[in-house]
Amino acid sequence: MARTNDKHRVISLFCWFIRVKEELGSGRVRMVWVSLPVVGMLLVWWWVGFSAVNADYIKYKDANQPVASRVGDLLSRMTLEEKIGQMVQIDRSVANVDTMRTHSIGSVLSGGGSAPLPEASAEDWVNMINEFQKGALASRLGIPMIYGIDAVHGHNNVYNATIFPHNVGLGATRDPELVRRIGSATALEARATGIPYVFAPCIAVCRDPRWGRCYESYSEDHKIVQEMTEIIPGLQGDIPANSRKGVPYVGGNKKVAACAKHFVGDGGTTRGINENNTVVDRHELLSIHMPAYSDSIIKGVATVMISYSSWNGEKMHANRDLVTGFLKGTLKFKGFVISDWEGVDRITSPPHANYSYSVQASILAGLDMIMIPFKYIEFIDDLISLVKNNVVPMDRIDDAVGRILLVKFTMGLFENPLADLSLVNELGSQAHRDLAREAVRKSLVLLKNGKNGTNPNPVIPLPKKVSKILVAGSHADNLGYQCGGWTMEWQGFSGNNYTRGTTILSAIKSTVDSSTEIIYRENPDGNFVKSNNFAYAIVVVGEHPYAETSGDSMNLTMAEPGPSVISNVCESVKCIVIIISGRPIVIEPYISSIDALVAAWLPGTEGQGITDVLFGDHGFSGKLPRTWFRTVDQLPMNFGDTHYDPLFPLGFGIETESIKELVTRSTSDGVVGRPCILVLVLALILSL
Repeated sequence: MARTNDKHRVISLFCWFIRVKEELGSGRVRMVWVSLPVVGMLLVWWWVGFSAVNADYIKYKDANQPVASRVGDLLSRMTLEEKIGQMVQIDRSVANVDTMRTHSIGSVLSGGGSAPLPEASAEDWVNMINEFQKGALASRLGIPMIYGIDAVHGHNNVYNATIFPHNVGLGATRDPELVRRIGSATALEARATGIPYVFAPCIAVCRDPRWGRCYESYSEDHKIVQEMTEIIPGLQGDIPANSRKGVPYVGGNKKVAACAKHFVGDGGTTRGINENNTVVDRHELLSIHMPAYSDSIIKGVATVMISYSSWNGEKMHANRDLVTGFLKGTLKFKGFVISDWEGVDRITSPPHANYSYSVQASILAGLDMIMIPFKYIEFIDDLISLVKNNVVPMDRIDDAVGRILLVKFTMGLFENPLADLSLVNELGSQAHRDLAREAVRKSLVLLKNGKNGTNPNPVIPLPKKVSKILVAGSHADNLGYQCGGWTMEWQGFSGNNYTRGTTILSAIKSTVDSSTEIIYRENPDGNFVKSNNFAYAIVVVGEHPYAETSGDSMNLTMAEPGPSVISNVCESVKCIVIIISGRPIVIEPYISSIDALVAAWLPGTEGQGITDVLFGDHGFSGKLPRTWFRTVDQLPMNFGDTHYDPLFPLGFGIETESIKELVTRSTSDGVVGRPCILVLVLALILSL
């Protein structure tokens, strides 16, 4: 309003000056001579007033200005210390109002399991984040901070959130549109807690299942991984039609900034060792590990996280050729590049051995924001010194901060820095749980269906109405095992008390006929199984939760007592074995005794998705997203290798029809003259 009034004053004064000029022309000189000093005084008065009013106008705070203009204006006002503060990301445990204000901190994060309170509600999260944000807004320039979190299979750090299948399971669905919807749901649940930035998706191409992060990869096939980058528009929204390649986009306060990770080659390390060395030539790096980054950038991904790993001996956190040259140059990425947790420290061995050098190497390589996450004063002091001593040029700092501000302006943080409670009901909503249930059933891969692995005598779909069934195994009634790592805690958890969901045992109980007796034994002995006359048994076994390096495994064996449970149960009764794992594990020694085998991956909180297909309400449709080896001695082994001799190849998966489809098809084919089909259909109906 002040600017509008100012315009009116200018117009009025201009019109008055024109009238004076006309009077000069008409000979009324005496009046003009008297008026000119007054005119001069008025002009001075107007100029002072206009300048004072315009002093209140700040271009970077004007949402009507182009983003590039706002970035340039704000950069021109910032001190070196304020710029470096924007490049800092700290953990919530060391954040407070004073720190945010004093150091102009650009970002805060929650590490795995880092929450404001045990069983924190959406309101608790919003209140904590707004408190940090108020500190940032109280700084000299009032630049809002951006809060980030690992939401890698749903909003997995937050109590009561919907936990979707891990990426390996989503890769089995071969359904990019489903993954897009999961991205939208995850964005809503993150925003419900006041969080506008997620460190997802992981678009690694896992080439060796011994890697502890393999479940974070959609597939060993880069084409499948590329298809699954459709989660990015789900998280961020669809980029505008006229958007330039590489420019980040976040479409409003129901979407979040995404993060493609970990650039680049993290899934190709030698022997699958986490944070190790990827030894491949440039052609293989660009043809297998890079394509999903190109797709992500085309879809407007806001940020890219750098990998702990090395490429041919050079740490990615210090690789200027790939970060600045290829990512920012060739791929034209305009968002900001962020380090991994203490990734800068790990440039040296041992970590943090020469921190000033590590800061120098990472910033010169092209990293823009540093996930420190604790010792931020050391980073700030070191980088200030490096700039003042002309080791790191000022234009490199301006590039980094400009990219960070670009993302913040683009996502509307300056206009809406504080979260509200309008979306709290989205956290763990029934609609999202239904979506997760759909994802579970589409992710399941049926590897065997019948004692001889053939379909003339299929075991699945299972009858719901029988006298008595056995449910066994350590994973049948354990929500933590079902969800895997990166759930509530960094390494995951065991038991049913840390978040809300439905275990497989609970799902079975709610699915079978009320007259069917269900007996649950985690580890039954053979005599118990033989003496109980079970119609069939469902055995649920697999891996215990893990994340990152703790999941590296050179033997990929099933967790005890899984093998003995399979032996005790499957030798005495018809058995269906469900494998809960983040990757293929050793199964060949037991497979001959198993009647039906299901790869369920790490399905998350919605166990009903498993019973949906076991009992025939839906058919199996999932396909292996990665090769299932015979023995670990074959590894690494990927589709197309000359020594390819898998137990089950990439893309394998037995499809089944639902009971409804079976009945409909049999009826439409005509049951007259097909008494065997009629008998089968009637038997199925009666069993239900």
